[in-house]
Amino acid sequence: MPEGHTIHRLAADHRAMFAGETVRATSPQGKFSDSAALIDGHVMETAEAHGKHLFLGFGEDEWVHIHLGLFGKYTLGDTAPPPTETVRLRLATPTAFADLRGPTACELITGGEKQAIHDRLGPDPLRPGDGPDRAWTRVSRSRSSVAALLMDQKVIAGVGNVYRAEVLFRHGIDPYRAGRDLTRREWDAIWADLVVLMHDGVRDNRIDTVRPEHTPEAMGRPPRVDDHGGEVYVYRRAAMPCHICGDEIRTAGLAARNLFWCPTCQRA
Repeated sequence: MPEGHTIHRLAADHRAMFAGETVRATSPQGKFSDSAALIDGHVMETAEAHGKHLFLGFGEDEWVHIHLGLFGKYTLGDTAPPPTETVRLRLATPTAFADLRGPTACELITGGEKQAIHDRLGPDPLRPGDGPDRAWTRVSRSRSSVAALLMDQKVIAGVGNVYRAEVLFRHGIDPYRAGRDLTRREWDAIWADLVVLMHDGVRDNRIDTVRPEHTPEAMGRPPRVDDHGGEVYVYRRAAMPCHICGDEIRTAGLAARNLFWCPTCQRA
């Protein structure tokens, strides 16, 4: 599932390509035809993201809400190919197009319905004005593991499996440690690190989490080869040696996803 940096990147791309433009909206697949007809010929005013949710604004009370889920994909460009039956929503102008396929959610909602989605989400490290305080209130009272809390979109929005594993490694925190056993200093450091890492992800359109001294060039090791891309410490590195201590990276199921950690660098 795409993590928050991908959705914020999509919002920025939509603003650059369509904001202030009259947009042709169609649904070649047919599942969004009625709603597409209601925004067809309207001006897209803005696009924004909150966690893993994308919102395309066509007016104060017309928003297209999109959640990509596990299978949703976007194709954006300047010359639209002939549409296929898999395209849920096509937005197009004479100079740009965006095709959406396979999302978990694609719906036309009102401003009030949009606000209700924001209200149920936690703070987002990529949203201006969001900070660590509201999430800390929940984390500091919870018996749940910090790894589970980081994946709970009601606690903190936009963090997925990669950022979860990597930020806990970077701060030497056992993923099974209870939220209420974290210190406020530790939580603030995790939040600040996520802000930097996720902004880097938006800029680079990939997730890189290793510090400069641990890059392949600095360590003289081969670069990572994985369809995820990017250099990481533990994510999808089960049974491989830790870049720092050489111990074997472990994996286990947690919060319905595979967790990765180093038992030496992240001691209980």
